[in-house]
Amino acid sequence: MITIRQLQIFTKLVETGHMGEAADALGLTQPALSQQLKMLEQRTGVVLFERIPRGMQLTPAGRELLVPMRSTLSAYRDLLDAADRAADRPAGVIRFGVTPTIGPYLMPGAIKRLHMRFPELKVYIREGIPSLQHSELAAGELDMILSPMPIAGTGLAIEPIFREPLRIVAPPDDPLLRLENRTIADFGGRTFLTLDHRHHYHRQLMAICKKLNASIIGDYQGTSLDALRQMSGSGVGLALLPELYVRSGAGGLSAVEIAEPRGWSEFRSVAAAWREKAAYADTFRAIAGIIADEAAERLAA
Repeated sequence: MITIRQLQIFTKLVETGHMGEAADALGLTQPALSQQLKMLEQRTGVVLFERIPRGMQLTPAGRELLVPMRSTLSAYRDLLDAADRAADRPAGVIRFGVTPTIGPYLMPGAIKRLHMRFPELKVYIREGIPSLQHSELAAGELDMILSPMPIAGTGLAIEPIFREPLRIVAPPDDPLLRLENRTIADFGGRTFLTLDHRHHYHRQLMAICKKLNASIIGDYQGTSLDALRQMSGSGVGLALLPELYVRSGAGGLSAVEIAEPRGWSEFRSVAAAWREKAAYADTFRAIAGIIADEAAERLAA
């Protein structure tokens, strides 16, 4: 019999492409994970993964089974949610995924609002790469996510909740700051710092650099917005910071200043998402509304 744990191992290996990372994420030793994978392959009668220099990848047979295995995990999570609702336990625990470019600068205030509205609700927040969290949501490993758009996945309810301006910053002695009327042409040839290429931030920055005739520094990828701000402040390059980060006590403009061309209006759209058939869909929609209220208040301040 195929177990839920084996399905979780399968999907985590698909996401990470690495035995060690998958084992760490699931709280298993690598030998235990390998043994469970072997049992799963025996049950299905096919080889699911093949080893490559950088890790592991799905075989053609594994790709055929990816969608039904993810659907089974999602249905299992929905079953647990429905059981909680039937037992009159609407509070429970919500596993909430959010990108680190949003979570630390918005969620503290949103959590306070949530606790006032749903005092029995427990929210376990997990920060991660948006594209990976989209898959985790579809597989039932997360209940709800807050992510920059677009959000990929089938069977998801996606609720756009706010648009956040994006600000260009530079060190205080940058020549751009001496220009009274900066234009897009003034940014030609300049370089920007970026985050891990898997972040939506990186893809959006690439599009912005194309408009500015600028480029991304290829040999450095920051791990946080703080790292980008600090590196920019030291003169390494320009940086793009979201408005909520700029306004937050956790972030701000220490060591850098706003340096934007005239008429600058770039932004990112942020949405909440959950599985359409989730038992707590109404609760998730209410949570999205609370987060939207918090964002609107902060952006209007």
